[in-house]
Amino acid sequence: MEKLVKLQAELKSPKNQVNKFGGYKYRNCEDILEAVKPLLDKHGLVLNITDSIGELCGIPYTESTASIFDPKKPDVIVSSKAQAGIDPNQKGMSLGQCFGASSSYARKYALNGLLLIDDNKDPDVTNNHSKTTPRKTTTVEKMAGDKKKVVAGTADYNKLLEWIKTPKGSIEKALEMYDIDKATENIIRKTIKI
Repeated sequence: MEKLVKLQAELKSPKNQVNKFGGYKYRNCEDILEAVKPLLDKHGLVLNITDSIGELCGIPYTESTASIFDPKKPDVIVSSKAQAGIDPNQKGMSLGQCFGASSSYARKYALNGLLLIDDNKDPDVTNNHSKTTPRKTTTVEKMAGDKKKVVAGTADYNKLLEWIKTPKGSIEKALEMYDIDKATENIIRKTIKI
């Protein structure tokens, strides 16, 4: 879709939010929407974001889908999805706030994918809160050692899944080489069987 490519090239979504605790700037879903609305109007496109709730290995999550289309060609829809876990026991938050925070986070990353916003340097991804006291390493982290963590839904996961499908690859080798949690392992096993 040519209009979407132009919109992606023109979009500037600065990091307008400040985390006073960590001392860094970031963008949220509202910042992205504020930046994209004039471009949607300019290019005659419609953006839609929907949420659904799911559960994986007993963990509830929100899956957001960001879709864009040209009303003159409604059969051509471009979409991106993202998921965020929901912790219903989050201290200091009501159940509704937990669901809302998950939705906001998933929507942000669905929009990032759809609009080609690169958040590799985003604090959500790289945050080390260097001003704080480092936390203790958990038992799981110690067991994982220096292995690279791979989680379902990431680019690394997709690459690993493709490698597992090759003659040299296997789930067992992947488990030896990477830090893969049980939920991701189950997803891999189900995906390979399909």
